[in-house]
Amino acid sequence: MKLHRIAGEIMGYFEAFEGSRPALDSKEILIVRGMSRKRMSMEEMGRELDGLIEKLGAEELELISEEGTALIGVMDEQIRSCVEVGTETDIGGIHRLKEALEDMNFSVDYRLCMTEDTGLFVVLYRDRSGVGPCFVEVVVSDISD
Repeated sequence: MKLHRIAGEIMGYFEAFEGSRPALDSKEILIVRGMSRKRMSMEEMGRELDGLIEKLGAEELELISEEGTALIGVMDEQIRSCVEVGTETDIGGIHRLKEALEDMNFSVDYRLCMTEDTGLFVVLYRDRSGVGPCFVEVVVSDISD
């Protein structure tokens, strides 16, 4: 239930709770997608993510760091324990995701962070034209032993 509570806080922060759906729901990892009702420009997405980290009291991790790589590895293992994945673990996958969304004319921003026993990866993306909603994707991972 801890993962659902944290994901609910995040989706609530972005006013994306209504209509959000879990893409993966297990006892170790939860992935939720939704559309934000908040009016935020592409330029505001980074500030919104920083505000979320502050609200949660989380510590931001650099994607290319020992801690970031370790957290991505744990999340990857948890996902693989639930679904078949046809590739190896690769930190570059996040960069490829960002590039793929940008190639589809989306502006993208994300944060990787941790609380005491929870890893978080939050992605915001919206059409560069400014038309339409900002989409929110959240990965919440239980990293307690």
